[in-house]
Amino acid sequence: MSAELKRTALYDEHVALGGRMVPFAGFEMPVQYAGILREHDAVRNRAGLFDLSHMAQFELRGAGVGEWADSLTVNHVANMKPWQARYNLFCSESGGTHDDVLFYRLGDGDRWLLVANASNAHKIWNLLVMSNERDDVHLHNRHGDGALIAIQGPKAREIAQALAAPEDRERIGTMKYYTCAEATVAGVPALVARTGYTGEDGFELFVAGTDAPGVWRKALEAGKPFGLEPAGLGARDVLRLEAGMPLYGHELTEDISPLAGGQSWAVKLTKPAFRGKTALAAQAAADDYDRIAGIVLEGRVPARDGYPVYLGDEQVGEIRSASIAPSCGNRNIATAYVRKDAATPGTVLGVEIRGTKHPAAVVPLPFYKRPQ
Repeated sequence: MSAELKRTALYDEHVALGGRMVPFAGFEMPVQYAGILREHDAVRNRAGLFDLSHMAQFELRGAGVGEWADSLTVNHVANMKPWQARYNLFCSESGGTHDDVLFYRLGDGDRWLLVANASNAHKIWNLLVMSNERDDVHLHNRHGDGALIAIQGPKAREIAQALAAPEDRERIGTMKYYTCAEATVAGVPALVARTGYTGEDGFELFVAGTDAPGVWRKALEAGKPFGLEPAGLGARDVLRLEAGMPLYGHELTEDISPLAGGQSWAVKLTKPAFRGKTALAAQAAADDYDRIAGIVLEGRVPARDGYPVYLGDEQVGEIRSASIAPSCGNRNIATAYVRKDAATPGTVLGVEIRGTKHPAAVVPLPFYKRPQ
């Protein structure tokens, strides 16, 4: 193992379960256990258990956090209610995306949890520190200390309730999507959030690193009657792609804005001011930018990141993410970053794979929506 790679508090649990460990964002993480397709099936039809402890966690405290964070992000922060979660993005002055994140506003209103992508942990932490000149904003970096365990799938609610202390079960069972609550889970204190990155219902459990192994084992035990299985990064990537959720470095980058990446709904140009607003407002007004589109390929030849995409004989973009999609009849799906005139649903494109152009149709995102 490289000396530079870190291990989450659940590393030994993954090894004991036969997880195949790979380097990911500076950590050794399980890419799969029994197999990507089996783990995907568990999440779509029953439940899967994920270790997300590599994700960056930053604690923000103080009366000025809401106003300060509003100046740095494209979505609203200050008007969040206690125990609410909200998707947001940090952008550069040129409108490119530094990262997409989740804010959680905790009970007293002056305490927040910010979760960022592991690959951007240092970048976002440095941005926060360099941007903070206020006495009423205090920052604490919890990256690598606090653990995060996710239960995702149609049976997630029953499993989360089974893990919770008796006095917390009803409250957890009635939580709304994108809310959070403090509760006792598997006998230890936890922040429980009804959030996820799979397109299914789910709960994410923020616990102390020292408590994580016990919570993980108890979750597996409580989930047995419901068909819960441990799931790795491989299944998570297929699940999020089917659900049309962006992955930083693919559908969002320093050169791909939230408008181009498909997150225009989160860009609140009515906010008085925020970093990147001028550039994003100009981009929205011109509406001539390249953008992310969903495509479905004909046949069984899979696409890969970086493959050229053509409209007729002209290259108009490239593949950003691709996978076989078990939830879509095992068809090959992909996202492509293409010119505006190539992004309209119904447009037929060509994806160059080993020198041959394979036809693909543009389709609306997401590829998959869970049954209501």
